[in-house]
Amino acid sequence: MPNGMTRSTLIKNSLIALFTLCGFLLQAGAQAAPDAGAVATGAWGGEHIVLKVSEKGADVEFDCAHGQVTQPITLDKHGDFDVTGTFTPEHGGPVRRDENAASASARYSGHVDGDSMSLTVTLGKDKVGIYTLSRGSRPRLTKCL
Repeated sequence: MPNGMTRSTLIKNSLIALFTLCGFLLQAGAQAAPDAGAVATGAWGGEHIVLKVSEKGADVEFDCAHGQVTQPITLDKHGDFDVTGTFTPEHGGPVRRDENAASASARYSGHVDGDSMSLTVTLGKDKVGIYTLSRGSRPRLTKCL
């Protein structure tokens, strides 16, 4: 009998240790995965826009403006993002060498689903535009004249 009690106690203690370890691993996994990652690097193109994403942020080119995001664009667990950046309007015709375009603070927010992105660009309370982009697609820009 003593061997049976020792064996059952050993099995019981082993199961407790195993369940405890599984609980710790599940908690660590749940805490480490709130983000789905970052927006894939490379060019994302669409009508009137191209977004060139890097690990450090993104450069944006519009028909008659450009912008920049100077922080990584991370996605939440739903594939959404919301980052700040700049928006600089441009104009047609020649640009003087001493001309400095005024940049404004902008918000770049949207959603990524695979190789598709919806992007909203906002200046203050005004929406500059809502764009649909595809990773690796050629942009369709019409530069201002």
